[in-house]
Amino acid sequence: MPKSILITGCSTGGIGHALALSFQKRGLIVFASARKLSSMSSLSTLPNVHLISLDVTSTTSVTEAFEVVKSKTGGKLDYLVNNAGQGYTMPALDADIEQGKKMFDTNFWGVLRMVQTFSPLLKEAKGTVVNIGSIVAYLNVPLTSLYNASKAALHMLDSTLRLELAPLNISVLTVVTGAIETSFMSNIQEPQFPPNSFYLSIEQTVKARARGEDGYPRMKSGVFAEKVVKDVLGGKTGKVWRGENATTTWLANILLPVSIIDRIVSSGTGLTEMNQRKKVE
Repeated sequence: MPKSILITGCSTGGIGHALALSFQKRGLIVFASARKLSSMSSLSTLPNVHLISLDVTSTTSVTEAFEVVKSKTGGKLDYLVNNAGQGYTMPALDADIEQGKKMFDTNFWGVLRMVQTFSPLLKEAKGTVVNIGSIVAYLNVPLTSLYNASKAALHMLDSTLRLELAPLNISVLTVVTGAIETSFMSNIQEPQFPPNSFYLSIEQTVKARARGEDGYPRMKSGVFAEKVVKDVLGGKTGKVWRGENATTTWLANILLPVSIIDRIVSSGTGLTEMNQRKKVE
């Protein structure tokens, strides 16, 4: 029987969709999931692809998905790819904490819920958990502090899971993801600043960045997916750095002092201009 893989967050235009296509081409049985089946309808005609409606923030939904996968694979799952995620752009002082909690429910707690639920199938297959992380777990990019924190929490969870799951013959791979050309930014709600915000002078800059208008190059999702598929099927564990600026971020964290990194990540956010005005005043 071909190996099986479950991927979360497979809506058209995203990383999960590209991964589903790449794994399907390799002959795997692919369980592609998203909250709405209609968002990944283009995958429905492909052989060996099963579409599952799945909300990683819902225990009921995850349990139902578990039963579907279990029944179709004979109680095994070779790979679990946790890709579903949410973003949030807003200065920390203006951030809506409840909205931040909802994001953590997907980016962190949703991943843990998936791993906990599917661990029996992964154990049976001596499988692998693949979590899609981000370079912002290592870069203090302004205006996305809550998103950065959710990814940093995920990375630490991965590092610990790697040790705790080893006795169960379950491997863990974290994909430290750089900039990818996807529809992810289009799903981020436009920031709404309170009238008393200290950051009103850069509101338009923040909104532009929330739309992905930051001037950074992005890797095509298909190219990224092919690299990750090779990593996964090649048996890599630990961390791999993939996507635009991923390797640069890795090197910067090793070689550059904090003061220089601060200057680099603040560029284009409006904060540099705010600091300059502060000096004049």
